[in-house]
Amino acid sequence: MLRTEPIIFSPVDNKTLFFAGNTMWKTIDGGNNWTQVSPDLTRKTWDIPAAQVGKYKDQAQKQVSDRGVIYTIAPSFQDIDRIWAGTDDGLIHITTDGGKNWKDITPPMLQPWMKVSIIDAGHYDKDTAYAAINTLRLDDNRPHILRTHDGGKTWTEIVNGIPGGQTINVVREDPVRKGLLYAGSERQVYVSFDDGDNWQSLRVNMPATSIRDLIIKGDDLCVATHGRGFWILDNVTPIRQLAASRDTHLFEPQTAWRMRFNLNSDTPLPPDEAYQENPPDGAAIDYYLASNARSVELEIKDPTGRVVRTYRNTDSLPEIKDIGNWPAYWLRRPQALSNSAGAHRFFWDMHYTPIPGVPPEYPIAANFMNTAPVPTAPWAQPGRYKVTLRVDGKESSQSFEIRMDPRVRATENELKEQFDLSMSLYELRMRFEVANRQIGGLSTQLQAAKKTANAATAAQIDAFLAKLADVASGPGGRRRGGGAAASGQLSFGINDRIAQIFGTLQEADVAPTSVTEAAAHDLIKQGGDTIAAWDSLLKNDLPQMQNFFKQNNLPELKLVAKEMNHRFPVDKDENEETWTKP
Repeated sequence: MLRTEPIIFSPVDNKTLFFAGNTMWKTIDGGNNWTQVSPDLTRKTWDIPAAQVGKYKDQAQKQVSDRGVIYTIAPSFQDIDRIWAGTDDGLIHITTDGGKNWKDITPPMLQPWMKVSIIDAGHYDKDTAYAAINTLRLDDNRPHILRTHDGGKTWTEIVNGIPGGQTINVVREDPVRKGLLYAGSERQVYVSFDDGDNWQSLRVNMPATSIRDLIIKGDDLCVATHGRGFWILDNVTPIRQLAASRDTHLFEPQTAWRMRFNLNSDTPLPPDEAYQENPPDGAAIDYYLASNARSVELEIKDPTGRVVRTYRNTDSLPEIKDIGNWPAYWLRRPQALSNSAGAHRFFWDMHYTPIPGVPPEYPIAANFMNTAPVPTAPWAQPGRYKVTLRVDGKESSQSFEIRMDPRVRATENELKEQFDLSMSLYELRMRFEVANRQIGGLSTQLQAAKKTANAATAAQIDAFLAKLADVASGPGGRRRGGGAAASGQLSFGINDRIAQIFGTLQEADVAPTSVTEAAAHDLIKQGGDTIAAWDSLLKNDLPQMQNFFKQNNLPELKLVAKEMNHRFPVDKDENEETWTKP
């Protein structure tokens, strides 16, 4: 019975599957029929290592032959007929004609009890390959990684930077950046930026554990361990862009997928229930600061050049505390744009700027320590976006793409229709939030002045309050606190209806229904009329009332909230790349 049975598809033809014991086999019909494509590629006999198990050299097992297996198969990424094979008894072979002929290209340093753990065929050159050699059975704990650029005629050991005691199990070449290599030892992951000439640790937060294999899937580095499950380093695009030395730098972001992150129902899982985090939601923006900075700013623009979002390191962060039915330990911690030296990862939630000053509301579909407020701004449309990093007056820019969740069936036109309606309501609500602060501030000042005013002055104040109430109680207006027009704080109640229809539009990636569309257009018309009436009052009636206050020696009647600060960070922060365990 074989303990190791490598099986791998050809990267050139996904219908060609290879399998090996001590010989190699191929199928092109899903396993219904198999063709042998190699002889026995293992050693016929071997010597017993005297220093390790020499006492067994005279026993019968010494005479056993054909005990090895093909431990690793590496089909070429360029040529379907070129295949590399390594055995667990220290041999490496290659075929360049689909298995008709095999050539022994074993490096001179390999011995019978050395195991060729992994061979990785070069992604950019058919004559390149990398081999991880495990020598634990020889009591040799040193790292061994071999490289060839001439089809196996010559091999070079490339382990500089990997300390002793780090037996290597796997080496892989990055499929995007030539010369970028990853290796897994009995303790951790290593990375090389110069084709293996020099290595450094990529352990980050991973526990010390045996790395048995790793693959690069898209932009993620995925690792299989012995005893600690699977680990994933999300988004290695910054690693692919690293240079030996660099000043402050904004990395080109990876493609961002617009997906609805939280589809849970009801409350979070209990804290004692085992689970692992998903990759952070949002567009990951990586930047590096060579030294501490005074001022750091990130600006994101949509495909039309409109500023979607701006973050600064001086932005104030909302306090995390219990809010109604939502305990603080449910809530996502806000991120701060770091101005400290080093590498940083910042996530944009792919929404436009939240409406400032709106108290956060949270869904009942919650995640422990990661429940974000219900968005008050629209989703960003799929397309090409631009991000600009400004550090102490110097700036650099990169572009990146937002793509739609491939499971969404809505067409581009349907998503645009949804976005256009949502944006109209968002902009209208933004205007009403300003108007609400204005009318609320005015009504509060008027009520305070009325308390000490004489009868004639109080009558004038009541008359102006009535004008405010008439505008506020236009379509859907209301008076907080109830009572007559001259009592309570005023607000534009239509704003609540706008928020409701906006939420309906944004809660699914579909075209608006005819009912929702009609309601939205009705609100846009009513809201526009109300804002026009309010602007007219501010232009014509308010100056007269302010002059009346001045003539009667009343406190100055001030118009507050003329504009709003559109920077309100609510996204998740990651200051460095970390491994996650799925």
